[in-house]
Amino acid sequence: MGPKSVNAKVEIPKSEINKRRLKRPNPRRQPAALGPRLSSFSRTGAAFIDRQPRQLPCFQPLLCLAWAKYQFYKSHTPCGSTCLCQGGGFNFPPCHILNVSGFHVLFDCPLDLSALTVFSPLPNDFYKAICKENSDSQNRQKVEKPLDANDLIFAEPWYKTVNNLHLWNVSFIDVVLISSPMGMLGLPFLTRMEGFSAKIYITEAAARIGQLMMEELICMNMEYRQFYGAEESSGPQWMKWEELELLPSALRKIALGEDGSELGGWMPLYSAAHVKDCISKVQTLRFGEEACYNGILIIKAFSSGLDIGACNWIISGAKGNIAYISGSNFASGHAMDFDYRAIQGSDLILYSDLSSLDSTEDIDQSSFSDDNNNWEELMNSLSNYDESVEEMEKLAFICSCAIDSVKAGGSVLIPINRVGVFLQLLEQIAIFMECSSLKIPIYIISSVAEELLAYTNTIPEWLCKQRQEKLFSGDPLFAHVKLIKEKKIHVFPAVHSPKLLNLASCFLPTGVCGLVPPFICFDAGVGIITLYLFLRLQKVQPLLKILQPKLVLFPEEWRTHVSFSDVTSFSVSHYSENETIHIPSLKESAELEIAADIASKFQWRMLKQKKLNITRLKGRLFVNHGKHQLLPENEPGGSSQTRPFLHWGSPDPENLLAELSKMGINGSVERCMTDAESEDGFTVKVQDPEKSMIEVRAAVTVISAADKNLASRIVKAMENILEGI
Repeated sequence: MGPKSVNAKVEIPKSEINKRRLKRPNPRRQPAALGPRLSSFSRTGAAFIDRQPRQLPCFQPLLCLAWAKYQFYKSHTPCGSTCLCQGGGFNFPPCHILNVSGFHVLFDCPLDLSALTVFSPLPNDFYKAICKENSDSQNRQKVEKPLDANDLIFAEPWYKTVNNLHLWNVSFIDVVLISSPMGMLGLPFLTRMEGFSAKIYITEAAARIGQLMMEELICMNMEYRQFYGAEESSGPQWMKWEELELLPSALRKIALGEDGSELGGWMPLYSAAHVKDCISKVQTLRFGEEACYNGILIIKAFSSGLDIGACNWIISGAKGNIAYISGSNFASGHAMDFDYRAIQGSDLILYSDLSSLDSTEDIDQSSFSDDNNNWEELMNSLSNYDESVEEMEKLAFICSCAIDSVKAGGSVLIPINRVGVFLQLLEQIAIFMECSSLKIPIYIISSVAEELLAYTNTIPEWLCKQRQEKLFSGDPLFAHVKLIKEKKIHVFPAVHSPKLLNLASCFLPTGVCGLVPPFICFDAGVGIITLYLFLRLQKVQPLLKILQPKLVLFPEEWRTHVSFSDVTSFSVSHYSENETIHIPSLKESAELEIAADIASKFQWRMLKQKKLNITRLKGRLFVNHGKHQLLPENEPGGSSQTRPFLHWGSPDPENLLAELSKMGINGSVERCMTDAESEDGFTVKVQDPEKSMIEVRAAVTVISAADKNLASRIVKAMENILEGI
């Protein structure tokens, strides 16, 4: 019988070291815990930190390797962007979901108010007869003809939400960022859903104006409900397939979408209680104010110039900065101008809304190539006031039409849309009336008009510089304050308000509102005025030239209108609706702050192949305000255990034999041709001084020897030829 065998097993990984994985609780229950976990490291000897989506480890000691300068680690978390809806202008802003550092961020939750055009206004006696006649489907035929009032849907309106958003599990949404008041009109549908627990951020002004708009919608919808009565429990009649098939193609396209898949996006309007609950879950911000989510993401809002309180977003984290550009206006006559300088230096820019631009606009592509470094010229091209001038020209055109109509004995009804433009229009109409020596009443009919007008005169910090200067001169921010005092403007909560009826001379017998004599009325109904300007196409490229991002996400539908073929300073990816695109890593490394107590105990070791100093450390990995930190671990009793040496790489057979020979150990190498794990596996059979064996595999090396001293010498030989720490 041979000598008793003693096996000494030494694990020397070829390309990675297995480390224990930590239990990951719900991130919202561990707001201070760190997202990343320690993963495998490459043959270069540098560890990198990774994290899985929405999962964070508890505070537990981690064993990690750092670079010589101990401030960088590799980052490999996948990131993606999904366009849920490209929107349709100011009334229906786009909706995106972005995966940032493993957190799902939803940008805007709008309603498609343009879809309300399929519903008939409240019918009078004449329309009641039509409604009753059309309720008999046997008398209806699917015949294409020009649209008229009879083709509309006579029922309490439902509201069209972002259909693709319903395909997502709301519990997976971590953050919601609202860019404008219109972008929050669908938010109560989301916040009332079971499982929703995301953090919602919005500017103070946008939240207040958006709340008033939602309350106005509820008030308007209540009038429909009072007229039509309670709906059937089985759902509205118009949503039945046989009724939808009888709709004209234009209305059917609005109701069902291009491919007939959008019917599920229609929902009955939320209640006042839902709005109150929604607002209670919102965290408001000022422009430039930081909000830190879960210790990892730093979120800021900056003015977009589109409307009062409307903003663009910047999300900063250890893995890069992301800027979300919504509808923006460089020079606004009411809101604070587009703060594009705050976006400079962002790694990724997501262009979300170009829907209002003129697709026939010509662009001189040659003037914006990478060779054009005339920064002064670029800045001047962005800061000119063509947009503001054109906006004022459109306002003047509406005013002139209104004055002409009034002079001809008619009346004017103007639906309220953008709050800031509406306030400017009030000022311009008053000026035109004064110049024309007209003295006619201006009525504003809205259940929230009085509160809205009062609020807009108390928010100078959200307005443009010209408006802010009025505050210091003692003038009201907007002229409506003076016009109301002079009784040139009258505000009423509803068209049937007693005071309004007393001002009217008579009502036409048909019941249609026909106030006489001539008047100008602003109504808070769902009307659409396409009086707004976003970034012009010719300003897209000079803006990006100044911002200098690494990557730009741009709508696919605008690929032919904005060419980036001559631009090499940044990459461009085009996205389409309901498609997820992968976003490459924005940073190759990220900073790691190491406590002085840990850094003082560094024991540097020079790597032979890479000529790189490397050390080993132990501590608690922590994230605070978007920064990764390594803090000392509190060891019980102040004692510290000696940590075993760690090695990596694959030993070279010839080098191993040479090192063993120096120690007086002789052997031979046999290749393991049947090793399925790796072609580099081999076995060293030692004959002298005693028989023993070294088995080298892809993930483990096993040393079998009868003598412990011999096994220790073989281990020492392995350590001498491998990198370790």
